[in-house]
Amino acid sequence: MLRSVVTGVGAALPPDIVTNDDLAKFVDTSDAWIVERTGIHARHRAAADMPTSDLATSAARQALAVAGRSAADVDLIIIATTTPDLTFPATAAIVQRKLGAPVGIAFDVQAVCSGFVYAMAVADNFIVRGMAKCALVIGAETMTRLMDWTDRGTCVLFGDGAGAVVLEPMSGEGTTADRGILGFALRADGTKQDLLYVDGGPSTTGTVGKLRMQGNQVFRHAVVNISEAVIAAAEQAGITLSQVDWFIPHQANQRILDGVARRLGINADRVISTVAEHANTSAASIPLALACGVADGRIKPGQMLLMEAMGGGLTWGAVVLRL
Repeated sequence: MLRSVVTGVGAALPPDIVTNDDLAKFVDTSDAWIVERTGIHARHRAAADMPTSDLATSAARQALAVAGRSAADVDLIIIATTTPDLTFPATAAIVQRKLGAPVGIAFDVQAVCSGFVYAMAVADNFIVRGMAKCALVIGAETMTRLMDWTDRGTCVLFGDGAGAVVLEPMSGEGTTADRGILGFALRADGTKQDLLYVDGGPSTTGTVGKLRMQGNQVFRHAVVNISEAVIAAAEQAGITLSQVDWFIPHQANQRILDGVARRLGINADRVISTVAEHANTSAASIPLALACGVADGRIKPGQMLLMEAMGGGLTWGAVVLRL
């Protein structure tokens, strides 16, 4: 059977780093207040002339280089983003042009912070049906564009960045020893929209809007929902959680990461956490964390990975793969 195998990983972060002390100069907050509640120390912020597509393109080029591929090989680009360059065309089409990739399939997936997990599942379906041979799956965000800088409960949480993977088909035996995507679980509950949303859009206000969140409610749903999806994805993959080498969660808040780990009985030393340096980069957070783990040598080929996220919608999900 065909499996969708990760053959390259890349990341991109804007050079501008904003510390908590920097924020405290114009937001009613402090480093101690932010760290205690979120575990965040700093975040990257894109310059005004750096759109989401620039970050996505940079991460994609790095992932292609690692995979030993070029833009000419790419036949599918899926970008998970809630901060596109334009209302249309899709940011994926813009990245296709910037990469110089040939005519192929290119579109965006909008599931907010869960977007990368959703995009991986979508790309897997293209690959196992033989419709793509070299796919770029990218999570890219400029979340600081959506911040209300007078709302200290949200503006301190987010940062900008992008992460990318190359997915290619590889024959497997249909067992958990195969490399590639082994299982996933995707969920959505539109009745919880008011817990996390942006208060603008083309067909309502005609504006971009600002991010709004009921933090305590989001925290409660995140721990419960993510745990359920993790268990469901592991069951579909035919593995137990003890077989997972690394858990790579959406980097929303260190307290959420810790809460999910406790609920599932996962040791903290098996969790990749980058929230302290990157803050919440929405759909970019999982591939950024994956890239960090690969770059520093913790994540190695052949290891079992479990990625999970929850975002506005509410959406949530998890994906299991062997690198």
